[in-house]
Amino acid sequence: MQKNIESAIHWFFKALEFLVVAAMVAMVVMVFGNVLLRYTMNSGITVSDEMSRYCFIWLTYIGAMVAMHERGHLGVDTLIKHLPVIGKKVCLFLSESIMLFCNVLFFMGTYEMHELQSSNVSPVVGISMIWVYGIGYVTSVVMAIFNLHVLWRLVSGTITEAELVQVIETEGLADVEKQIEGGRA
Repeated sequence: MQKNIESAIHWFFKALEFLVVAAMVAMVVMVFGNVLLRYTMNSGITVSDEMSRYCFIWLTYIGAMVAMHERGHLGVDTLIKHLPVIGKKVCLFLSESIMLFCNVLFFMGTYEMHELQSSNVSPVVGISMIWVYGIGYVTSVVMAIFNLHVLWRLVSGTITEAELVQVIETEGLADVEKQIEGGRA
């Protein structure tokens, strides 16, 4: 059962990574193609600007989910790494709780705007704007699950000391990943 869940999570994030790449490629092709058409044939792709903007919105939110999964978000650990274990635990609990609260607010905000965005149609493409801004539902739920998972591991005592500092410097990334994997084994 655990292997199936881990496999599903792995493939979910592989699909998200693919969507990030697809959105980036679509943006490059649309913008470059539009520029090329404007300068060479004095015409353009009418949906290019709007669709590249929408791809950028999705790319940002999907990238945030992938970064959270890979622990790639920026942070400052100058104070945290010098605290005793209990201080690190308190700070981790506070930061995860605040992020969880923000994700709940994000979900509620997306829900409150759902009706307006459903009836609002994009001017050029003609799609309902909920297709653009509805990514808030997915992002808030996925990130909240991560927050809850860290909080559960913290409260249950299964989190290792290496994981108490959630900020990882890029130079030490490989070392920390080995420590984390070693703590789970």
